[in-house]
Amino acid sequence: MSLRNRIAGTVFALLSIVAVTVNGQQDRTEARKLKNPVPSDAESIEAGKKSYQRFCASCHGPKGKGDGGLALSGGTPSDLTDETWDYGSSDGEIFVVIRDGVSSDMLAYKEKLTEKQIWQVINYIRSLGPTR
Repeated sequence: MSLRNRIAGTVFALLSIVAVTVNGQQDRTEARKLKNPVPSDAESIEAGKKSYQRFCASCHGPKGKGDGGLALSGGTPSDLTDETWDYGSSDGEIFVVIRDGVSSDMLAYKEKLTEKQIWQVINYIRSLGPTR
């Protein structure tokens, strides 16, 4: 391969990385704008708890500490009760993470949960840990 082709390939790869970073940041900016339309009341928190127990507790643990039974299967589930959130801590960012997933460790749930159920799960998660 010629030097010119290698340089062109490197430039293309770097531009691809920049585009993904810019798009990822743009996606987070758009996600931050999403507002939870489901009131955080006892009914929605209880509904969110039921969905959480069915779909989330096996990895994130019964109280959201990241200590679920499947936590040992390769990934390290997030502790949903601490103040460190790798993918953003706004309701909108959490919504997008649950809906779309972020990796092979955190799969998308858009086929398993309705949008309302995802917002209810967020209300439940908020009831577990510090207010963000």
